[in-house]
Order: sequence, then C-alpha cells, then structure tokens
Amino acid sequence: MALLQDHQEILLTGEELFRRPDLEPCELVNGRVVPLSPTGYVHGSVESKLTKELEVWVGANGRGRVLCGEVGIYIRRNPDTVRAADVLFISNDRFARQEGASYLDVAPELVVEILSPDDRWSDVMEKIEDYFSADVDRVWVLDSKARKIFTYRSPTEAQIFETGDVLVDEDVLPGFALSVKDIFA
Repeated sequence: MALLQDHQEILLTGEELFRRPDLEPCELVNGRVVPLSPTGYVHGSVESKLTKELEVWVGANGRGRVLCGEVGIYIRRNPDTVRAADVLFISNDRFARQEGASYLDVAPELVVEILSPDDRWSDVMEKIEDYFSADVDRVWVLDSKARKIFTYRSPTEAQIFETGDVLVDEDVLPGFALSVKDIFA
C-alpha cells in the first residue's frame, strides 16, 4: 500500500510512518506500507516465553536489552525500509550508538522472527536477507507448527534445532541456553 496524491505514489519515510498511529500494524518496504496480520495466541505464547528467557539472561549479565512486540529496525534509507522484529537482543555497546527516538537505527545482534500460519517462506527469506544487510549478526526463525528453530548466521547458513535440542549461541549470547521443547510447550 502506498499513498496516492494526484495519481502519483507517495513513499513514506520511517519517521513519517512512526507518526502514523492511524495505520494498522505494518512494515515499511522501500517506502511502501506492507500490512501485518495480528498474531495468534500460539505466536504470542512463544514470543512471551522467549522474551522471558532472554530477559533472565540479560538480567544475569547486564550485556544489553531485550525488546519485543514488532520493534521497528531501519534496514535502509531513501527509500526507507523498516522491518518489525518479534523479539531482539541489542548489546549495550550498539544501543549506545542509537540516535533516533523512533525505530532502531543501529542493528541489534539478534533478531527473532516467529512464524505465523500465513507466513510464506519467500517473505521470511526476504526479511532474513534484509536483517543481514543491516548488519544483524543472527536471525532466529521459530516455527511453532514444526517445533523447530532455524538459526541463521547468514542468509544461506542455517542450523536447525528440534525438540530435544538445546539452542546455544556462544558468539552472540554467551551462556544462554534454550530448550526447544520448553519454548514450544
């Protein structure tokens, strides 16, 4: 969806999007508003559990902060792309470089996408590529239906964690461990 004025498409900036509370949940892709569907209760449950686990880890080590709830992250500018992360972790060092008051203009270390039933893998892969282009270090994709977690180190390098596995990533979250079974319980 793009705004039209005198039959010409008007692209939004991230700052303009931030000042538009009248819009439903959405992302901004190359200046165009892309609507997001409300999440279901399974998605909400997984997001809540994961956020809690990450918050416990951050509380124990003070390394940064955890944000959740479709947090806007600038991917690129002019035209602007702002992606909405379900959950993210950003270190204190990176957060200290944050300049804007709206969306994150510094890439977090970790972005988590939780699949919804209507998500298409082609769209998810486009988001993954966007996150890495903005210098995110890891992208986790949680698939509640398959009960799997895909951890991406790049758009083409992923590891799959299944029920019975414990997810660890010492490079980005030293000391953090997540039971795949528990997160989807």
